[in-house]
Amino acid sequence: MTDQKRIRVLVVDDSPLVRRVLTDSLNHDPQIEVVGTAANPYVARDQILALEPDVMTLDIEMPRMDGLTFLKILMQHHPLPIIVVSTATQSGSAKALEALHLGAVDVIGKPGNSHSVGETAELLAEKVKAAATVNVRKRVPLASDSVAPSRLTSAPGYHPRQIILIGASTGGTEAIKNVLTKLPQRLPGICIVQHIPAYFSKAFAERLNALCAMEVREATDGDRVKSGLALIAPGNYHMLLQWHTDHYRVHLKQGPHVWHQRPAVDVLFASAANCASEFAVAALLTGMGVDGADGMQKLKENGARTIAQDEESCVVFGMPRAAIHLGVVDHVVPLQQISETLVKLAATPHSKHA
Repeated sequence: MTDQKRIRVLVVDDSPLVRRVLTDSLNHDPQIEVVGTAANPYVARDQILALEPDVMTLDIEMPRMDGLTFLKILMQHHPLPIIVVSTATQSGSAKALEALHLGAVDVIGKPGNSHSVGETAELLAEKVKAAATVNVRKRVPLASDSVAPSRLTSAPGYHPRQIILIGASTGGTEAIKNVLTKLPQRLPGICIVQHIPAYFSKAFAERLNALCAMEVREATDGDRVKSGLALIAPGNYHMLLQWHTDHYRVHLKQGPHVWHQRPAVDVLFASAANCASEFAVAALLTGMGVDGADGMQKLKENGARTIAQDEESCVVFGMPRAAIHLGVVDHVVPLQQISETLVKLAATPHSKHA
């Protein structure tokens, strides 16, 4: 990639140290150039107009104007792809999730020490590259967070081994919310991997739990998967599925990153291919990269039914595209139809058991 085609980034953070760390990290990637930095939204506003960046990183806690207020103004008057760089605290996580709801493309935790700087740098560069492909003007305005009764109804009963699996990355927090809030309470157990930093996953699960008919919570090691419950993999832990006599349990482990991710969708899907096989219904939603495609192939080879979100409704059509190109997707549907498709497939016995 030539210099003229490098992704132009504006770094906005009130900490000089963080600005320097992020700038040095991003400039290390030959495809990215940090064209400016700003200590507050007022400086950032002028920099945006003068420099026309492709992507902006944004701190939430800043003087004079907080990041959420600035984000609202930008999305209304000058939308551009924004990655939130937030502290991994309860307050920071909640605000970061609100930023995603308001239109930010992705979120990453601030590096807490020298050991985490390298991991953060590599991941941030990948997120910037994904964000640069997003057409923010095309994104559909989001409804406010409110509980709406689902119009979908569940079947009278399910096979005890039936299970639903969902994987997502960039744009996935809002996509998963769109899917889960439409689902009825009584469905087979659901296991979800969303690429999300440590500490943010708990706030994400709590927010969904307040909005959904079913119970939603961050998974803990050994949790039983049951009807009416959706388990979200905690940030920094892979989640695997295992069958125990008459029920599934999830097991958490750290282990190596897969596709630069932990949790990784491939880890969940591959484990489910071994124990759930034809009883699984798996969906890949919006996200950068190829995570989940290989795992979906294993699921498909073992008889699972598979779904991918279509390109038009994706924030980033990376993960669904990879699975579609492998030829392992049964149904390619818009985000608004994912819930209905999951309910229909979960209620329809596989041909081996019809």
